[in-house]
Amino acid sequence: MHTLSLRALADGLAQKKFSSVELTQHFLERIARFDSATTGGLNSFITVTPELALAQAAEADTRLANGNAHALTGIPLAQKDIFCSQGVRTSCGSKMLDSFISPYNAEVVTRCNDAGLVMLGKTNMDEFAMGSSNETSFYGNVQNPWDTSCVPGGSSGGSAAAVAARLAPAATGTDTGGSIRQPAALCNLTGLKPSYGRISRWGMIAFASSLDQAGPMTQSAEDAALLLQVVAGHDAKDSTSIDHPVPDYSASLNDSLKGLRIGLPKQFFGEGLNPEIATLIEAAIAELKKLGATVVEVDLPNSGLSVPAYYVIAPAECSSNLSRFDGVRFGHRCENPTDLEDLYKRSRAEGFGEEVRRRVMIGTYALSAGYYDAYYLQAQRVRRLIKQDFDQAFTQCDVILGPTAPEVAFALGAKKTDPVSMYLQDIYTIATNLAGLPGMSIPAGFSQGLPVGLQLIGPYWSEAKLLNVAHRYQGVTDWHTRIPAAFA
Repeated sequence: MHTLSLRALADGLAQKKFSSVELTQHFLERIARFDSATTGGLNSFITVTPELALAQAAEADTRLANGNAHALTGIPLAQKDIFCSQGVRTSCGSKMLDSFISPYNAEVVTRCNDAGLVMLGKTNMDEFAMGSSNETSFYGNVQNPWDTSCVPGGSSGGSAAAVAARLAPAATGTDTGGSIRQPAALCNLTGLKPSYGRISRWGMIAFASSLDQAGPMTQSAEDAALLLQVVAGHDAKDSTSIDHPVPDYSASLNDSLKGLRIGLPKQFFGEGLNPEIATLIEAAIAELKKLGATVVEVDLPNSGLSVPAYYVIAPAECSSNLSRFDGVRFGHRCENPTDLEDLYKRSRAEGFGEEVRRRVMIGTYALSAGYYDAYYLQAQRVRRLIKQDFDQAFTQCDVILGPTAPEVAFALGAKKTDPVSMYLQDIYTIATNLAGLPGMSIPAGFSQGLPVGLQLIGPYWSEAKLLNVAHRYQGVTDWHTRIPAAFA
């Protein structure tokens, strides 16, 4: 059962080939077998919720029997541990929230529950979503199922590893600068970051509020369309949620690509890109041409400034958002503080890891008097230029295509002491977040035995078109069906 797609699982439940309880038990057994960090497992889950999962599965079976089921009712799902889940620990991968039991559900969790999806547990992640390798988590690093000596990517590396190893048929992730797409690329998944405002951020613990966006991590574009259908839509509780019609994402999956204009940014194919990855991307372009697409070169002249702009804006917003974790109201609190200042200092120093402290300090500096104009305001001006570059490019093409990451999964620990090298892993993904555009990564082959991701970027609200292009490509390739041999 674990090799089946969401569509196939839904059909199996409808045809009573298996029950939701049986399906859920199957995945819980796989998690117990393959994931425990104490026995050398993947460590993709922080919290597993078997009692809750089996109760939700039993309820789903009742809905299925009564004929009032949603398309995905009864199908297990993993939630990234950044989404508040009522009665369940929501840690955000941090010691600061290790003991936090959320009193409410994030809107994403509520929508999944309402659709009858079954939550298997909460997946591991870089602390407060800050990282590109899933090595900053308080709960230890996650292993890549394709090579357990390598990283799965981050910050949604736990979700990526869980789905890649078929410990869950699908998972949620969040993407602030590539944190859905980059781990999807490194683990051979389909990962979609929708337009900013497409999915509610209410109850999703904030890293950088103007950049964070939730999205699906699945085996295929068809699966991503099904899960996106569940979680997309306006939420009045979220002031950044946009009231825009939600289309039927599955309806246009098989549309023809005849006449589709694919833009290739010259900045995405230059120095720094692994030549083997470039070759695989070119092969993917050739397949899309056979399907009727045409190719044009586009220019994104300010894309090279996306990394420095991001690493001013994101830390600045992180500094503001994380100021609430002070040891007073909730979260980690130091023992026996001598006064209020000691309480703040020691609680935050003990509760936050090195990478989080680094970004808080950078952001606080960038927002401080005398430096705001020189750094933060200037970065926001660059952000506008990046958005204008995309606007201009989309007058010449319908979608933009390129690599998702400059290299395949690297060894655990290889970049942990080199922040700049780590930050450059998101060099092709960050600009999309700064512009608020939808982007996705799909499997495009293997280099040195490790997965390679192809990135698609579209104009605002073009998720259906991106899913269409991805689905048609996956109809003529089988990269997305590949499973790591140890987990087959």
